[in-house]
Amino acid sequence: MGVLDNILMALSSLKANKMRSLLTMLGIIIGISSVIAIMTVGDSLTGSITDSMSGMGASNITVSLQKKSSSSSSSFSGGGRTFMFGPNNPDEEDLISEAMIAEYRSLFDGRITAVSCTESVGSGTITQAEVSGSVNVTGVNPDALTVEDLDMITGRFINDKDNADTKRSAVISDYLAEKLYGSVEKAMGEKLEVSLNNQVQIFYVVGIYHYDTSSSMMTALSDSDNLTTSMYVPAAVGKKITQANQGYQSITVVGAAGEDVDTLLSDTEAFFTSFYTHNETYTISASSMKEMLETMTEMLDTVKVAIAGIAAISLLVGGIGVMNIMLVSITERTREIGTRKALGAPNLAIRVQFIIEAMIICMIAGLLGVLLGVAMGAGAANLLGYPAKPSAAACSLAVGFSMAIGVFFGYYPANKAAKLDPIDALRYE
Repeated sequence: MGVLDNILMALSSLKANKMRSLLTMLGIIIGISSVIAIMTVGDSLTGSITDSMSGMGASNITVSLQKKSSSSSSSFSGGGRTFMFGPNNPDEEDLISEAMIAEYRSLFDGRITAVSCTESVGSGTITQAEVSGSVNVTGVNPDALTVEDLDMITGRFINDKDNADTKRSAVISDYLAEKLYGSVEKAMGEKLEVSLNNQVQIFYVVGIYHYDTSSSMMTALSDSDNLTTSMYVPAAVGKKITQANQGYQSITVVGAAGEDVDTLLSDTEAFFTSFYTHNETYTISASSMKEMLETMTEMLDTVKVAIAGIAAISLLVGGIGVMNIMLVSITERTREIGTRKALGAPNLAIRVQFIIEAMIICMIAGLLGVLLGVAMGAGAANLLGYPAKPSAAACSLAVGFSMAIGVFFGYYPANKAAKLDPIDALRYE
């Protein structure tokens, strides 16, 4: 009897016992569908986070001030050196200075497109005609426009003259402009009184950018009628308000198109580190969005595989169910087995017949599980607001694994059938 005959016989047996076959498959279906659903949601989440972080700038490099281990006992290792978790009130001479940045721009001309310097000012509230809006105020230089990837609707962004003259210029979102003034046009040039750090600061609107509420993760987590948007002012003004030292604890560098991020990161870190050779407290550490993206992806993949592994335990239950039903089937077909053996069927033929039958059960269950898993995963991903990304490789692997379960759990019953004595089998009632 050939393989095709065995397959047809297995299908005939399943058709004759539809309900029993379906119940047998249920464990496999549940196990496979759970794994596929988890993998689909995990891939969708990973893809969305990857796209989001890539949109923030895969070629961006963050240059940060870090404490040396010799200055304190609390430290961690990284890049061959040991650093503190972060700067702790560095003096002005420890900060990344404008002179360093200017020299860096000159030396790396052509390899970079922007060097963003920011100063966090704080959260504030703006009130206009009994309508208020919340803002996070950040002092910036002109290159922040590239790093923040803002879409300017009207007016301009903060420029060098604003910083040089410490002008009270402000760039706000269209959401805030429409909320306070009714339209973007009415907001241009208007005076803003911002309640900031228990003081009222005066600014004038010079530009308005588009705030995309549909793509903002924070929008989904907050009241859409009371969003907090970013407001940008000159970095020099921000430092004046916060009374911060001249210089920066961190800056962001944007590499030029085609520039190798890893090489630029290494060269950038070496350049800034050279200024801290004789600094006993601080040094420089550089990291890229690419590194963060790879780390985040690895973490998500690990969690996804771990959860899928837990869900796959149900496949063990399904395999035991397959073994059980095959033992029942062999008991019911003992006389049939005896007849075949009496007609000269070797043990191998009997063994292959029942292994193929177990594989067919698991393959059909695997296919049904994949279809159900993809549907469940797509539904869950859509509910979470992510595009569904079912993995073809995971689906193929799931079906293959389910057939392997059929072989593993079907071998014992098949081997038991093959070893039946033909005389005893023919006499079985």
